[in-house]
Amino acid sequence: MGHKYSLKDYNKENMARAIGVSLPISSKQSIEICNFIREKDVNFAKKFLDEVIKDKKAVPFKRFNADVGHKKGMAAGRYPKKASMEFLSLLNQVEANAQFKGLNTANLIIAHINSNKAAKTARYGRQRSRNAKRTNVEIVVLEKAESKPDAKKKAVKKETAAKKTKESANEKSKGSNPGNDKK
Repeated sequence: MGHKYSLKDYNKENMARAIGVSLPISSKQSIEICNFIREKDVNFAKKFLDEVIKDKKAVPFKRFNADVGHKKGMAAGRYPKKASMEFLSLLNQVEANAQFKGLNTANLIIAHINSNKAAKTARYGRQRSRNAKRTNVEIVVLEKAESKPDAKKKAVKKETAAKKTKESANEKSKGSNPGNDKK
């Protein structure tokens, strides 16, 4: 990829990617959606975007929030339905790509997501001097390591360390007894 802000350290073994080029959505709304779902679980992001489409939850607008009204439970926020539908389809694509690679789709985290302005395309008709909104979106997901095996490994390490300390303590106590008998 020749994009300026694309992910540099892409690992093909445990990452999957989906790119939307020249999507007909607002760049500002896309940036706000990206900032909210970055480093979140893919299933959480899909559920959240589905609720945004149904007007149940709002996307918090932290950067482009001039004249944006407050929403329930947050400051400035909106319901960008069209952008959310495009992001939902991209998340489904990246999940399918991850499944094709053999990754566990239940453990996917959005490792990298960004949106940039795409090339301007002219509108036709009476508004020919206006340009259409176009946005490029890149999503990279990462399979997170399961925490349960790590906990088991740590428990086994603790047990072996405890056994070693007990054995070394026993050896020291055995070694000190013969030394006392000589005197």
